[in-house]
Amino acid sequence: MKFIDEALITVQSGDGGRGCVSLRREKYVPRGGPDGGDGGKGGDVILKSSLRRRSLYPFQFKHQFKAQKGAHGQGKQKTGRNGQDLIIEIPPGTLVKDAVTGEVIKDFNTAGESFTVVKGGQGGLGNARFKTSTNRTPRYAQPGETGQIRQLKLELKLLADVGIIGLPNAGKSTLISVMSSAAPKIANYPFTTLTPTLGVVETDWGDPFVVADIPGLIEGAHQGAGLGTHFLRHIERTRILIHLIDAGDIDPKHPRRHFKTVNRELTSFNPQLTEKPQIVALNKMDLPSAAKAAEAFVAALDPEPVFLISAKDNRGIKRLLSRTIELLDQTGNKELDRIDSDK
Repeated sequence: MKFIDEALITVQSGDGGRGCVSLRREKYVPRGGPDGGDGGKGGDVILKSSLRRRSLYPFQFKHQFKAQKGAHGQGKQKTGRNGQDLIIEIPPGTLVKDAVTGEVIKDFNTAGESFTVVKGGQGGLGNARFKTSTNRTPRYAQPGETGQIRQLKLELKLLADVGIIGLPNAGKSTLISVMSSAAPKIANYPFTTLTPTLGVVETDWGDPFVVADIPGLIEGAHQGAGLGTHFLRHIERTRILIHLIDAGDIDPKHPRRHFKTVNRELTSFNPQLTEKPQIVALNKMDLPSAAKAAEAFVAALDPEPVFLISAKDNRGIKRLLSRTIELLDQTGNKELDRIDSDK
């Protein structure tokens, strides 16, 4: 199934049923009073976050959603049946905005949350409601209220503890496949990873955590270059970042260039992203030129610690995992809570 993380949909609540105009007709009661019942309420449209949904893929083909109308009132003061609510399931981590105004309607952080985005119209009152001392046989009733229509923009932000960032071809897909049970497509050219990949990491010395391989960033990504801002927002909900750098692509004369490029893009997209704890890892240490490049890079980043690894032959991975778990224990959920409270 294709991963879709953005969708536009139109939702419409049900119209309320109209009230009934009816006069009681019984044997030996030639002039019975009004007995028209009220119309039923229209159904609401409710969004609900569910673990059964992992992407916004279903909304690629269906864009219109309408709840059921309320039934009309009937004679003998029978109230029309209420329209059935329409529940639309979305993945946890979905941000719902008004597509017209851009207003944030609801941020679904966890599974099981529900929110009514449009309410059904009220049913109209039947003529029995309008009987007075001066008007014993009213011959009018209210129409039902029209249901609400709203255009929504859905944005899925992956919920992961750790985000792996870096330029294309840094080895992020290989690293996540080594760290977790995920099996992303891996090849030696940029943008192999076109969708974020989630993996669950389990160790013998710490709680499991979720890691996300964020597709490669390039200079100008915050302005739409490369894969653009399409996946940058997934970084917002991670608690810490592993900044992966290709040791074979380091210029000893300018060792920090790629490191600075990625962080500059994060800052341009959202300055808060650079406040997240980062673990800097130099990958592909199995390459012949890696040792000299690593020496220059480590010296340039001093006193920032740098983890020297090779995802290809599993070198240094255990030490990297240990530091990751240590940092997760330190940060807890503070970073996620702070970002959510700022919205």
